[in-house]
Amino acid sequence: MRQAEQPALVLASASATRRALLEAAGLRFEAMAAAVDEASIKEAAQAEEIPPAEAAIMLAEAKAMRVVRKRPEALVIGCDQLLTCTDEAGVLRWYDKPADLAAARRQLLALRGRRHELVTATVAWRDGQRIWQDVTTPRLTMRDFSEEFLADYLAAEGEAVLSSVGAYRLEGPGIHLMAKVEGAHSAILGLPLLPLLGFLRQHGVLGA
Repeated sequence: MRQAEQPALVLASASATRRALLEAAGLRFEAMAAAVDEASIKEAAQAEEIPPAEAAIMLAEAKAMRVVRKRPEALVIGCDQLLTCTDEAGVLRWYDKPADLAAARRQLLALRGRRHELVTATVAWRDGQRIWQDVTTPRLTMRDFSEEFLADYLAAEGEAVLSSVGAYRLEGPGIHLMAKVEGAHSAILGLPLLPLLGFLRQHGVLGA
């Protein structure tokens, strides 16, 4: 697979899963953590009733812009993912990565038997401007699992669930939580590869 030497490709993320996706696709890149105040951005977006797709773009862009300041010559990829679910009262709720296993348990009980969406945003910045964006929204439905299953699941997974906005790893035991999965696997994991690879080919970073 041909990849241009320039521009350098930089992933504005500390996510091991996103790095693994790009590595599996054979891309040469550098990963840099982007420290942004995600909680404040989400709170402001919800207060202003900004749709989840726009909020996800805002978060992805904030991460990319932070890294662009350090690597202005590079093609910087920023990503973010929000989980939304409509509760029994018809209110759309946003969920974050659980703080501990007790929070993970509460979150999974709230999602049990319901369909939720993973609003997954990706942006590309180069030469001080955003040149591409994509929002992909996989939809997943959790089955009506038992309390016993949930206890066994959390005991088996432990703190690994805290790294996921959904408190599950679909590439691992989390698949047992699901009744239905709609969407590309890479998008569920946080980085939609097909749209990204298409963009990179279109811009000459990858060979056609």
